[in-house]
Amino acid sequence: MTGPEHYTRAEQLLREVRDGHQEGSDVAAILTAAQVHATLALAAATAMGAPVDGEADSGLPPQDAKTWNKAAGVTGKGGDR
Repeated sequence: MTGPEHYTRAEQLLREVRDGHQEGSDVAAILTAAQVHATLALAAATAMGAPVDGEADSGLPPQDAKTWNKAAGVTGKGGDR
């Protein structure tokens, strides 16, 4: 999974628990899975924001930046919104 996919999956799992549509009855396990996905997304997003050669730009290819911005709901440079 990519970072944006982890982010999106964490949000999906949390919505399912909030809305009572979770698969199975072990809410703690679902929340744990959401936390794992969120942590992996955070690691990827942190790497995305790391400066390259002293520049503010992360050095990501434009399509990767767009995918991250879309998943995170970010507007502006590189975003689709």
